[in-house]
Amino acid sequence: MIYKDIELCGLGNGLVDLLYEVSFEELEQLGLRKGEMRLVDSELQKKLLDKLSGRDYKICSGGSAANTIIAFSQFGGKSAYHTVVGNDSYGEFYVREFNELGILLNAPMIDEPTGTCIVLITPDSERTMNTSLGATANFGIEHISKDYLQRAKWIYLEGYKFSAKKSTEALFFAIDIARKYDTLVSLSLSDVFIVNNFYEQVLKALKQVDLLFCNENEAMALTDTNEFEKAKVLLSKIVPNFVITRGEKGSYAFFAGKEHYFDAYKTKPIDTTGAGDMYAAGFLFGLIRNRDIEFGGKLASFSASRVVSQFGARLKDDLSSYIQQLNSAV
Repeated sequence: MIYKDIELCGLGNGLVDLLYEVSFEELEQLGLRKGEMRLVDSELQKKLLDKLSGRDYKICSGGSAANTIIAFSQFGGKSAYHTVVGNDSYGEFYVREFNELGILLNAPMIDEPTGTCIVLITPDSERTMNTSLGATANFGIEHISKDYLQRAKWIYLEGYKFSAKKSTEALFFAIDIARKYDTLVSLSLSDVFIVNNFYEQVLKALKQVDLLFCNENEAMALTDTNEFEKAKVLLSKIVPNFVITRGEKGSYAFFAGKEHYFDAYKTKPIDTTGAGDMYAAGFLFGLIRNRDIEFGGKLASFSASRVVSQFGARLKDDLSSYIQQLNSAV
């Protein structure tokens, strides 16, 4: 019998996030549309970085699933992560951060630039993102540690990886390994773009997923309806358990045949980067460590409210203190 000493193991992009505050006018001058998320090649990314040269920015290791794994670890969970980075200074930075955070990392360094995500934040807290996948676009089956998957209680898959054939194959390979070793599977849809453009692959994966994370727009796109109430009913016929985040309207979870509603915590939004990633981390921590959906939903909502009240997807707070605050409030 394999000892399950890893609580949550993620698979996703390995990106270094570069965050800049810009005005609406500056965003327009850069030729970008507010709120868009673009995939660009390394040459276009370099041109944008050249235009931003000299400006103050913040840097941290990222990628959607990576943000979730990092937060889960900061809550006090034991986690691991799979990705690919480049053999360069950004790649070294990425690996060093994960090591410092005590997260088991399977991230081969290859001879391509490490992926970067330029996040431009306007005064209305909206984020405009330019992502160059770089090395992480090469993620495939050969970059997966079977040992980590076997030892994990849960795995967490990033929907963005459906955007390439090789990484899609890697996701299904991970699901197969998980099924063989009684590892539960969770998946984040990541973006409406993924649902609209890779619907068949997403649907195929959902037949083997134990828990789905999505926002309201993604849920409605997946179920082909513009009504939330219809979406949640239709979604219950596709996947056994799921969570739908709804911003200021709170969130909804359907788990083990029961419905759960969670209010959003009041906050002043500054940057929405990583809100969904943080929510998933809190929910999974409550589910895995506390085995309590209600606690998980409250921790998720509270943590997400805190992350949108600052710049960047990484909270500097002691996340374990959130758990103490919620426990004392009960």
